Formats: sequence, C-alpha cells, structure tokens
Amino acid sequence: MKQTSTPKSSVKESQNSDSNSIAKLREMTDGIKYVMLTTIDEEGSLFSRPMTVQELDDSGVFWFFTGRTTGQVSEIKKDQHINLSFALPKDSRFVSVSGVAEVINDIHKAKELWSPLLKAFFPQGLEDPNLTLLKVTPVSAEYWDSPSATVVKILGAAKAVLKGEAYEGGENEKLHFTH
Repeated sequence: MKQTSTPKSSVKESQNSDSNSIAKLREMTDGIKYVMLTTIDEEGSLFSRPMTVQELDDSGVFWFFTGRTTGQVSEIKKDQHINLSFALPKDSRFVSVSGVAEVINDIHKAKELWSPLLKAFFPQGLEDPNLTLLKVTPVSAEYWDSPSATVVKILGAAKAVLKGEAYEGGENEKLHFTH
C-alpha cells in the first residue's frame, strides 16, 4: 500500500496576546460594516442572516442591534455558539469569527451605539419594546488577506506555476482569545 503525505496547512497559528489579536481583528475587519451572522436553528441546521456591526469595542467584543422577536434571538437563547463572516472582496480580505453571543438589555450601551437611521427598524427609537442588543465575544478568528492588485495576483500565480509550487496568495492566520 502506497503511503501519501498530507500537505501541511499554511495557516499560521497566532501566539499573540489578546491585545495583539484584538488589534489584528480590528485591522482585518475595519471598513466591513455588514456581516453574516450564523446561528444553529431548532433542527441543528446552520442559518445565516446579514447584520450591521455597530462596534468592535476595546475588549474585542462586537455589538449589534437586533429585535427581541427575531429568529437569531431565539436561536442564541438555545445555543450561544455563533459565527460572523466578514468579506471585503475588492481588497481580497476575509474574516471568520467563532464566538459566543448574548442578548443584552442595556439602555446605556444602546444610547452609546444609537443612530437615527435605526428608526427604520425600531420605529419607537430607544424606547422600542422590540429593541435589544447582541453582544458577540470572539473565541477564535481566522483571516485571509492577499494583495488586492490583480497584477500582483497574476504574477504570484505565474511564479508558482513556473516553480511547480502551490500559490500562496497572501496571509492566513488563526487568532485565539481568552477574554
């Protein structure tokens, strides 16, 4: 029987402190306002929906507004494990965050994050009975960041082909958080 070797992953495992990991997470998610939030539904299936990031705070926590009667709230109450997917294709930047979500009723935090545009979803403003916050604390994250210039990508791929090597299109690292 012929033995084959499995290629080693090119994913770099972070040995950074939480503060360095949070700084890298902030850098990689900067400018990405809309994410896909994935939860686990009643049947155990994954379900994703778009959400708007309100803030990534200094402790590395993501904040969102959501409605109390939404599917994500009922799903998070049953299983707090979630995933946030960030994508900025024009810059070839992608981030996946695994974390724990909590439904939070904090009027002071809501006031801090409030924008008048949110009245489209919460007509009664901060007093809307359906308004609540979603707090996502990252456990780990993985990001992919490659040169966004098409010429750089083409030259890198051509170089890999000529050398008979796999194309390494950029940086890929896993970040871990202890909170």
